[in-house]
Amino acid sequence: MTDLRFDFIDPRHPLYEGELELRFRVLREPLGHAREDVKFPFESESLHLVTHAGGVVQGCVLFNPEDAHSGRLFQMAVLPSLQGKGLGAKLVRALEDELRKRGFRHVHLHARAPVVPFYERLGYAVYDEPFVEVGIPHRHMQRDL
Repeated sequence: MTDLRFDFIDPRHPLYEGELELRFRVLREPLGHAREDVKFPFESESLHLVTHAGGVVQGCVLFNPEDAHSGRLFQMAVLPSLQGKGLGAKLVRALEDELRKRGFRHVHLHARAPVVPFYERLGYAVYDEPFVEVGIPHRHMQRDL
């Protein structure tokens, strides 16, 4: 994990296809969703942070601005072989640092129920009632930057 690079990319970047593949394999395929279900209508307006080594995307997290000061973190994914080693936390922290530089002050997200503790360790708090998204239980979470 020492040779990993962190870069902000967009859908025209050569690593974007690798990002989509990672998102599909980690977030959609295990739920039985189709490959085309991985893209969002607001991909081009979102920030895409990827970590990669040797041209292989190993983790990603996206942020969709909703106004000048807030937006939604989404599509957080790390290769299964690297999960639990701190890479996800590094991705979120790097994204938050960039968001602060850009003037964002608030982030919210939809966390799958099993990863709520991960986000709580990063300072996110649960709010509102549980809900189902993509067929599985989720919680609303938020954090001021």
